[in-house]
Amino acid sequence: MKVIFILFLALLITLPPAFGIPLAEKTGLKFSFPVNVDDSVFFIEGTANFDVKSLNFDKITKEVNLKIESSLEDNLMEIVIPKKVISTQPIFLVDGVQVIHKLEEGYTNSFTVIEFNGTGTHDITISESAYQYTQNVDDANDETSESNGGGCLIATAAFGSELASQVQFLRELRDNTVLQTQSGTTFMTTFNQFYYSFSPAVADYERENPVFKEAVKLSLTPLLASLTLFNHVDIDTEQEMIGYGIGVILLNIGMYFVAPVVLIMSVKKRLFLRK
Repeated sequence: MKVIFILFLALLITLPPAFGIPLAEKTGLKFSFPVNVDDSVFFIEGTANFDVKSLNFDKITKEVNLKIESSLEDNLMEIVIPKKVISTQPIFLVDGVQVIHKLEEGYTNSFTVIEFNGTGTHDITISESAYQYTQNVDDANDETSESNGGGCLIATAAFGSELASQVQFLRELRDNTVLQTQSGTTFMTTFNQFYYSFSPAVADYERENPVFKEAVKLSLTPLLASLTLFNHVDIDTEQEMIGYGIGVILLNIGMYFVAPVVLIMSVKKRLFLRK
């Protein structure tokens, strides 16, 4: 009897709560809840730095309600919502108050990040039709999107969370270094127009194909390594930003394009000489 009690106690200590799976470096909690739509099951999933206790879906009003418990003042949640569940751009309310969120849409899912303040228990409502965007909220979203430069969709899908250290590094580099100069802001504006033309589709496919996800993660490693160079230099002028920026771009062109071509040509040459 004593052995059974000890085993039961060990299980209580070691087993995590349902849908509360700690991520790498304990950056957040992953959650996943099934939702039935037209006799099909879809999953609303995401990552947060708070505990998501439950999820309810109202098929008639097209509303999702999350019950959450937070011990932090600053709360962050990223959530993936299948378009079969909420087809139009969702809006978010925390305890009945609409909050600004960042939204990117793929072909089958909507990727959203929201931030809000307050400890304790909260109700998060995700609605399709019960509320409408106001012009003020649209303008605020535009400002947020412009100042933050959007989300790192491909990296987020590859590393599993917007709270992952690699994604946080990219965001901090963008906001604290690149966007602090006029040339960096101009570059990001042009880059985002190109990047968001394909990144939602790539992120969608990453979530559906684990092999492709691992391949993308591996391919991002040299890029991340090269970007760490910005952590070891002081960028105080536009000229320095342009100089280091061009240097990093040329370095990545060399790693991703020139080096593979040289390697392939060397291999072909060796094979030809052997013949």
